[in-house]
Amino acid sequence: MSLRIVVCVKYVPDATGDRHFAEDLTVDRDDVDGLLSELDEYAVEQALQISEEADDAEITVLTVGPEDAKDALRKALSMGADKAVHVEDDDLHGTDVVGTSLVLAKAIEKTGYDLVVCGMASTDGTMGVLPALLAERLGVPQVTLLSEVSVEDGTVKGRRDGDTASELLEASLPAVVSVTDQSGEARYPSFKGIMAAKKKPVTSWDLEDLEIDADVVGLEGAWTAVDGATERPARTAGTIVKDEGEGGKQLAAFLAERKFI
Repeated sequence: MSLRIVVCVKYVPDATGDRHFAEDLTVDRDDVDGLLSELDEYAVEQALQISEEADDAEITVLTVGPEDAKDALRKALSMGADKAVHVEDDDLHGTDVVGTSLVLAKAIEKTGYDLVVCGMASTDGTMGVLPALLAERLGVPQVTLLSEVSVEDGTVKGRRDGDTASELLEASLPAVVSVTDQSGEARYPSFKGIMAAKKKPVTSWDLEDLEIDADVVGLEGAWTAVDGATERPARTAGTIVKDEGEGGKQLAAFLAERKFI
């Protein structure tokens, strides 16, 4: 029986762009370029490695987002994933991580799965709680923040590295795992992979397809809210220390005055 792997990915604003909030205090995604979250590339890579070790496996990449989020799916498909699912609905605007976990869980159940792979966090929200929420909604074990992961005989195994020790963890499938940026560099899509991705199927679903009431998602259904935001102050000119024999003392005095030393 084929091992069904679902990788959750997110289309995020480019961190090098001019990111800011829209009038409703959600992230303005129209005025900045987006891309596949870098931390999700590690999840795609680990799914590909698991697939390559399995006798028979199929990888589905899944995202929730606007039309442009298909770009994130195409990137994952060009890396080697087999097919994609895109959940798009105007009523999803402003959905927080709790609502997103519901939408993803419904889509995962509709797709069918044995293993769900996530990145350690998104590069825009950086909450890192989605894998745990998904596991709870799906009613399956979670094995999170793994630096190493493998699947064998219906069991997912992994290593979680902490500050003072490493843990060896395992869980029976089906399960949800998340991998860190220490799990291995993600591969670059080849020209062949980019061309092949254009022919791979991308299924589109909305809230009605997933039998989700619009009232439990979006800004109105969010469990969290942004009350206010101010723009980051413009960068000011720094202090220049001219070294004319006393540079070290001046630098030490500067740091001490600001209580850095």
